[in-house]
Amino acid sequence: MNKKTFVVGNNQVKKVEIGKDRLVFIGGPCAIESLDHSLFMAEKILKICNKLNISFIFKSCYNKDCRSAADSFSGIGLEKGLEILSKVRTKIGVPVTSDFSVPQWGKPTGEVCDLVQVPAYLCRQTSILEAAAKTNKPINIKKGQFMSPWNMKNSIRKVEYYGNNKILLTERGTFMGYNMLVNDFRALEIMSETGYPVCYDGTHSIQMPTSMGNISGGQREYIPMLVRASMSAGADCLFMEVHNNPSKALSDPNTVLHIKYLEHILHQAKICKENYLKIKKKFPKVKVK
Repeated sequence: MNKKTFVVGNNQVKKVEIGKDRLVFIGGPCAIESLDHSLFMAEKILKICNKLNISFIFKSCYNKDCRSAADSFSGIGLEKGLEILSKVRTKIGVPVTSDFSVPQWGKPTGEVCDLVQVPAYLCRQTSILEAAAKTNKPINIKKGQFMSPWNMKNSIRKVEYYGNNKILLTERGTFMGYNMLVNDFRALEIMSETGYPVCYDGTHSIQMPTSMGNISGGQREYIPMLVRASMSAGADCLFMEVHNNPSKALSDPNTVLHIKYLEHILHQAKICKENYLKIKKKFPKVKVK
């Protein structure tokens, strides 16, 4: 099956093609903290991606509806958040993405964002998938921690039913017992058999959900190894949340990657992806039975 490809962005920003051989990085702070911080992070990440010849989509969210505690920072809000993302778009010149957790927020999110993200916890919700599809923007569906990779076809069918076939599927870990996520890298190939490109989320995959009582822990030391494995398994894109001071991050302080490690990890990811493509070309796929 030929892999579908699509373009994220328009003439106002640097277009990013997903599904081709070039590595695409989707990243930024978990939550939008301020305009200045968003511009700072977008500029720093873009500089690293340009150096490595990697395409870049800036990600940061205006609402965090799945926080463990009621008094945790839950976001800067729809209106202010989209205003900041719009300014990042115009000032930095890169495509932007955010998720949404209320169907009515789909339309305004799609009016600003070049790529619309469906949260993992909501990847089965018909109302969310319908709202995402009707933005007519490319959609990144995060695979739920409770979902098998082969059942993601049902989410795809819903989006297609509502007239959208620009879909990216993201692996972000699967629950194994309590407070633990693991990656089954078969998921990347299984989801790619749908014909759509696939992405690996390197920071949520090392999350230990609510393992610290009212906040999630994480095992950042495994990010480089897992990223290398995902690229060697055929991921088209890499997703990671990045911050310049993780301990002070307003969301996911125990899992966001310090930006000082970003170039190192992206460089490894690019090498692994290039080697995967070379191997794929040299040794045409043979069905093992």
